Amino acid sequence: MKYNISIFGLLLCAVTMTAQTSVEKVMPTKASGDGIIYSLPKTSFIINAEITKVTVKAGPYYRYAERYLGVKDVATEDVVYYELGKVTLVNKGVPDPENTYKIEFKQKTVAPFAYLTRDGLLCAINDEYVPESADEEKKVEQTTTAMSPASVYTEDLLMAGSVAKQAEVAAKQIYHLRESRTDILTGDADNLPPDGEAMKIVISKLEEQEKALVKLFTGTESKETTYYDVSIVPEDELDREVLFRFSTKLGILDEDDLGGEPVYINLTAIERAPELDPKEAEKKAKMMKGIVYNVPGKARVEVIRNNKTLLKKETLVVQFGSRETLAPVILEDKKQPVKVVFYPETGSIRQITK
Repeated sequence: MKYNISIFGLLLCAVTMTAQTSVEKVMPTKASGDGIIYSLPKTSFIINAEITKVTVKAGPYYRYAERYLGVKDVATEDVVYYELGKVTLVNKGVPDPENTYKIEFKQKTVAPFAYLTRDGLLCAINDEYVPESADEEKKVEQTTTAMSPASVYTEDLLMAGSVAKQAEVAAKQIYHLRESRTDILTGDADNLPPDGEAMKIVISKLEEQEKALVKLFTGTESKETTYYDVSIVPEDELDREVLFRFSTKLGILDEDDLGGEPVYINLTAIERAPELDPKEAEKKAKMMKGIVYNVPGKARVEVIRNNKTLLKKETLVVQFGSRETLAPVILEDKKQPVKVVFYPETGSIRQITK
């Protein structure tokens, strides 16, 4: 089994990223003996984990939150911790070096061609190839506060002296803002906004200032979300294989880093091709003449942490299937060649037409 972990994250803004299969049209050449070399894929899984870093900062007046605001649940110290969010799985085909083949086109066949991925996986023969869909979009985000608490330090607040006195002044400002908002909403203010739109703006500013002052007592919380990919190429079934480790203090870790709790992956075959004895396997290998393709098996995948299932799905797995062939005669029609489209992720046939 092969593991590969990649980490990506962009801060301060939300970014959307997509990836799509890159394919190339290939024509047979004399150098290749009027044929095209391609590889069949083997199944790899890309497990994507959403990780959120939460940064909590205590407000300077947290000791006075209950006395002046009646609030008990406040941050009393600076804390950084991580949360493990949604886990997804993408089935991706990777070239199998042990299963590379050649499509031989008969001379004078009408314009034979094939589409291959840049890795050499077969996509189509004698037909255009259009990927079914792009990979799942991923967003990387960081939430920020609209107004920093430091921006509401008025002259009275700064001149108050002790922290206790500053907290008292800040609380008075909060209640003054609330009274001003109420007066505007009830029409009791001396200078009312000229219209409804102006009233919305004024109310919004008052609420923003109030929230910023309240944060001086309750503290602030910001969240930064990143995504981590772990790639696996399974050779057979997996039973509680450590996929990666996770720590609320450190985030995601490698599978051999004991600083975090293990996140396991289970892979169970539910449809598997029958195993051939040596003689049958040798006989079949000799008959593999033509266009070789995969007939994948099916498996159930589970990702588990602390006996809690984070992901459970069924998916196709080439390693649990078999290889079959299309007779080369289907490519020899000089007037109307057969068109074949494949799933490059699995090497199986999607469509055959004329």
